[in-house]
Amino acid sequence: MDLIVNSLYSNKEVFLRELISNASDALDKLRFLSVTEPELMKDAIDFDIRIQVDKDNGIINITDTGIGMTKQELVDCLGTIAQSGTAKFLKALKDSKDAGGDNNLIGQFGVGFYSAFLVADRVVVSTKSPRSDKQYVWEGEANASSYTISEETDPEKQIPRGTRLTLHLKRDDKGFAHPERIEKLVKNYSQFVSFPIYTWQEKGFTKEVEVDEDPAEAKKDDQDENTEKKKKKTKTVVEKYWDWELINETQPIWLRNPKEVTKEDYNEFYKKTFNEYMEPLASSHFTTEGEVEFRSILYVPAYAPSGKDDIVNPKTKNIRLYVKRVFISDDFDGELFPRYLSFVKGVVDSNDLPLNVSREILQESRIVRIMRKRLVRKAFDMILGISMSDNKEDYEKFWDNFGKHLKLGCIEDRENHKRIAPLLRFFSSQSDEEFISLDEYVENMKPDQKDIYYIAADSVNSAKNTPFLEKLAEKDLEVLFLVDPIDEVAIQNIKSYKEKNFVDISKEDLDLGDKNEEREKEMKQEFSGTIDWIKKRLGDKVASVQISNRLSSSPCVLVSGKFGWSANMERLMKSQTMGDANSFEFMRSRRVFEINPDHHIIKNLDAACKTNPDDQEALRAIDLLYDAALVSSGFTPDNPAQLGGKIYEMMGMALSGKWSSPSQFESTQTQPHVPEIVEAEVVEPTSADSQK
Repeated sequence: MDLIVNSLYSNKEVFLRELISNASDALDKLRFLSVTEPELMKDAIDFDIRIQVDKDNGIINITDTGIGMTKQELVDCLGTIAQSGTAKFLKALKDSKDAGGDNNLIGQFGVGFYSAFLVADRVVVSTKSPRSDKQYVWEGEANASSYTISEETDPEKQIPRGTRLTLHLKRDDKGFAHPERIEKLVKNYSQFVSFPIYTWQEKGFTKEVEVDEDPAEAKKDDQDENTEKKKKKTKTVVEKYWDWELINETQPIWLRNPKEVTKEDYNEFYKKTFNEYMEPLASSHFTTEGEVEFRSILYVPAYAPSGKDDIVNPKTKNIRLYVKRVFISDDFDGELFPRYLSFVKGVVDSNDLPLNVSREILQESRIVRIMRKRLVRKAFDMILGISMSDNKEDYEKFWDNFGKHLKLGCIEDRENHKRIAPLLRFFSSQSDEEFISLDEYVENMKPDQKDIYYIAADSVNSAKNTPFLEKLAEKDLEVLFLVDPIDEVAIQNIKSYKEKNFVDISKEDLDLGDKNEEREKEMKQEFSGTIDWIKKRLGDKVASVQISNRLSSSPCVLVSGKFGWSANMERLMKSQTMGDANSFEFMRSRRVFEINPDHHIIKNLDAACKTNPDDQEALRAIDLLYDAALVSSGFTPDNPAQLGGKIYEMMGMALSGKWSSPSQFESTQTQPHVPEIVEAEVVEPTSADSQK
């Protein structure tokens, strides 16, 4: 028995859920059968489930007023493991073509009863069926291979109808025999069972009682003739007693008509179920019918958890799964929601889900995939509703807390790109203080603009001052600023939006729609020698040197290859602890050095190339120009100290003699400082008289 039970169940707590579910089924069976057999209800007894504990002796009693069992049913149902009375009952209904009458029975596997042996070493079942005049007792032990059935003869143990289970707990599990523990388990697993559940609880009320006076004070009062008639002294005490207390709600909020549920009701349920103190940003109450039927309420929280680690941890316990109002699990690993939507909270209740025999694990199946697809769709509808709300602060709050989750969805969920993209928000060259949506960007596009331009940087300030932006700013073309580390990868996965391709303005072959082929041809011919000269000097540092069409005020820029990493991505990959050095070298290998032919520095270098290409100062200027472009384009120099030395050298040349006279500058530069040698003068001593 131990082997069977402990191999089926991973959590001991579920024993109470299983036994309450069995009791609920017994009550449902009686209610259904009484329609055609009214005599079964001859005893006017309420439908309920009652749980009483004896913590001193480690005993739990669970009593229901359901259909009970006859002696033969005891043998059939409890004498054989996995023999499900509920499954037989449903089969009989189906065979009689009345399956539509009632299909709310919970247990259909026949092992729910044996979960009692998770915590008990001996179980006694006392049951009375309205079809029998006798009450029978089934008794079994965990380590025994047999059981006993006898007739109940003790009048004090007689029950009018139903079943009473008595669990004698194991020594290590006697902690379950506490009213507070039982109440907690019922509220967690069986709070929404359709029948009232009562537990035997200790209660108390306050009352005033008289107390004896201190003899010394009484004597003093007697001696005082002016003392008025003294009042009797009392104190407040708590009178304790035991009574039944209802601890479950029989009507789950998700089973009610959404038109009858107020916003306050939804918010109160959210706070109570998920231990939240802030109201949610949005909620969605819906019923799905068809191939898969389930009811659900989903919520978008107002804030992300303080740890903010849910983006990498799909096991957030934010979705509570119920089957026929009985809590099954909240421990999912992406079965119902993808990782990037793990922040969504809610409950899902279905009448028929593919669970394993212990009803703890949701098995992978087509039904689960369909359910997941519909839940994801409803979640997106809810988030879209927040974004379209008149209160923009709500979506700003949502984006600040969960924007990274949606960006992760761009990478992990290609099927829902069309739903995710309208929800994305970015800064731009024309809106560097407020986020804009992709829809707003498309609306602001120029009539002849074909692409959506973006630049990835480490901050908005860096993006605003990048040389790549110069020509686009002149043309008043808006550029998205991707300043979050995940932004660039997210956009590259989406690729396009509303038939507009995303284009990185820091990569080669940028087309701004204003190509002048004749001028480009002239420039290439005019600067062909300079281009070859610069390429020869830079060598393998760059793949090629080209005339730029994206610069207006900067002399040059370093552009990434079309299929390689951008400067921003290269910086991010360098910071990865587990980065691959080989792939890093491969992806960053291609860089294009673009020059601005209209800039005076490039014109001077062009003149140097034509007159004296071997001039060392001109060659050093090329090196410094490359290093400056490396930094301004967002790359990290390989040797920062060497770059600093070049800058100091150029500063020295530029500042020579600017504030000091040429002779002073020349003497400090050419002549070392030699201290002057002065010969000491000898002074003869004189007397004081001679001074007079």
